[in-house]
Amino acid sequence: MLRYALLLAPSTNRVYADAAGRLARAELEIFAGSGVLDAAPVDAAVERIGGVEYLTFAAPEPGLGARDLAYLANLSAAYALFERVGDDLLRPVPLHPLARYDSDLITIPKYAGKTNEQFTRLLLNATLLASASAGAMLDRQLVVLDPLCGRGTTINQALMYGYDGIGVEHDGKDVDAYAAFLRTWLRRKRLKHTAEMVPVRRDRKLVARRFEAVLAPSRDDHRAGATQRVTVLHTDTTRAREVLRPHCADVIVTDAPYGVAHGSRTGEGLSRSPLDLLAAAVPVWRELLRPGGAVGLSWNTHVAPRAAAEALLTGAGLRVTTGSGYLGLAHRVDQAIDRDVLVAVAPPTTPARRV
Repeated sequence: MLRYALLLAPSTNRVYADAAGRLARAELEIFAGSGVLDAAPVDAAVERIGGVEYLTFAAPEPGLGARDLAYLANLSAAYALFERVGDDLLRPVPLHPLARYDSDLITIPKYAGKTNEQFTRLLLNATLLASASAGAMLDRQLVVLDPLCGRGTTINQALMYGYDGIGVEHDGKDVDAYAAFLRTWLRRKRLKHTAEMVPVRRDRKLVARRFEAVLAPSRDDHRAGATQRVTVLHTDTTRAREVLRPHCADVIVTDAPYGVAHGSRTGEGLSRSPLDLLAAAVPVWRELLRPGGAVGLSWNTHVAPRAAAEALLTGAGLRVTTGSGYLGLAHRVDQAIDRDVLVAVAPPTTPARRV
């Protein structure tokens, strides 16, 4: 067995940093159990080496190959990887994560309620690795849908991975803020792109606004048609099927309202619990998910028990993933928020409609 030590990236959120080692271990177990690695890591542990926290693990001889390293480079807390030589030496192992654009696409936006960037990547990774697209994570231009997208942290992470992103957001101010940020960022980076905000009408009635941007990391890519597409819709997530075609997303990834700083909007106003919203929205999201796709959901367990959230997903015909690592993602955000993660997978074939 070859031994490795992964140096964890610093987190700007102190509370999240306290849980980072344990979350990284769970995420590594998810990668190991996904079947995408040739040499699955074993014996993962959080250790201090020279007074610094590392995630250590072992891999069968001949160790991690190029493709395994390409996957593990995308661990949400990965900062640097070393092969352990004896008990005292660390030999650097180069990492090349999926990073189509500069990291400030993720880090520049600052606003109340923004989801931690490391956690956003963890949630996306855990969802992708449970889906039928796990083996295509490095190679295909997948489609990520965030049906409660806020100001677009998940959408921007999808862009970083080279994917297309779709967002749905009820708050028009958040949609406008995201559109303004992305336009400014694209101009500042001098990236070839198009971007427009247009009304969406059905039967001559306004049902949504759509912000759409088409971009590429270089002019040559744009000229060759190797572009990515961002679509953000200003509408209620429960009406998403009115503006999106069925089976449009490989994965659905979202961070539900926590019911503390902001609640879940239902027909009766704001609710501290997201369950009413999810009960109405999950069947809609299920129709937008491709066969074999996965839904990754995080929420505040103080306002909604895990069993109730699981029941909503299974009631929509999804299978909750309970493999190694998936039950170890709960963590504290602040004194009013304990966040947990559920990932559920759609059947590989679309069920026949009843008549």
